[in-house]
Amino acid sequence: MNILIIGGSGFLSGTLAHRAVTAGHRVWTVTRGRRPQPNGVSALVADRRDSAAFAAALAEAGTRWDLVVDCIAYHADDIRQDVAVLPKWAGQLVYISTDFVYDPQHRRFPQNEEAKGYLAEGYGGLKRQGELALAQADTGGMAWTIVRPCHIYGPGSQLGCLPMHGRDPELIARLRRGEALRLVGGGHFLQQPVLAGDLARVILEAAGNPKTFGRTFNVAGPDIVESWEYYRIIAATLGVPLKIEEVPVEEYRAAHPESAPFLCHRFYDLGKLAAAGVTPPQTPLADGLRVHVASLLGKA
Repeated sequence: MNILIIGGSGFLSGTLAHRAVTAGHRVWTVTRGRRPQPNGVSALVADRRDSAAFAAALAEAGTRWDLVVDCIAYHADDIRQDVAVLPKWAGQLVYISTDFVYDPQHRRFPQNEEAKGYLAEGYGGLKRQGELALAQADTGGMAWTIVRPCHIYGPGSQLGCLPMHGRDPELIARLRRGEALRLVGGGHFLQQPVLAGDLARVILEAAGNPKTFGRTFNVAGPDIVESWEYYRIIAATLGVPLKIEEVPVEEYRAAHPESAPFLCHRFYDLGKLAAAGVTPPQTPLADGLRVHVASLLGKA
C-alpha cells in the first residue's frame, strides 16, 4: 500500500510509520520538518495550520495514497481541512480520536461505541467535534474510519497512566528512590491500556476493509486492570517495591475538573472491531510494559 501519515514524527505516528515500512508498505509523512523522520519514509514538509502549504505539499508528491492516517487532528477545522484536500489523493482516511470523547458521567461497563453522552469541551470534546465533522461530511469517493484508543503506551513515550504520574519522565527514578506514587483514588480505576504497536497493526488491518468504512471503533488492549497494577508491573520490572499514597478522588476532581475523564473506569467492548474482521490488540500488558521500560533504560 501507499500510506500517508499526517504527523509522522510523534509517538504513535512514528510507531505506525516504522511498522508500515517493516511490513513492506511505501510510507510518506507530512510534518513541519522539525524532528527526524523514521527510516524508510518519504518526508513531506508543511505546517497543517497553513492550509495552502498543506495542500501544495500533497499535490507536489503526485501520489495516490491507499490510506491516510491523521494522527494529529485535534478539532473540527483539522478534519474539514482533510475533507477539503484528501479525497483527490486518498482512498481511505483513518482519524485517530480518543476514548476521552465519552462523558465520564454516562459511561457503560464495558463501554461500546454508542454512548449516552459525549464530552462537549476539553480534549475529548474537541476530538468529538472532529468525529462529527467527519461523519457529517461529503467525502466523495474517500472512505473513512474513526478509532478511539484508550491509554496508549510503548517505546517512544513516557510511562504513566493517571494523574499525578501521567507520562511522568521521572517515574522510573521515583520508583528507584522508593518514593510513594500519589495515585488518585489509590489507583483503583479500571482501564485497558493498548500498546502503540498493536494500535498501529489495527490501523493497517482496517485499511481497505469495507467493513470498517464509515464506522467508529474502540481500540484497547487485552487486559483490564486497576491502574495501580500498571504501576506495580513497572516496579516489578525494575525490581523495586511499589508504594502508593492515595489522593482522594473528590478532592482532586474539585481542584482539577479538567482531569475528570481520567477519574472513571475505562474499559471497552471490542466486539465491533472483531466483527469487522480486525483482530483486537493481543499483547499482554505485562509484556508490553517490560518492553516499554527496557526502551527507556536503553535496553531495547
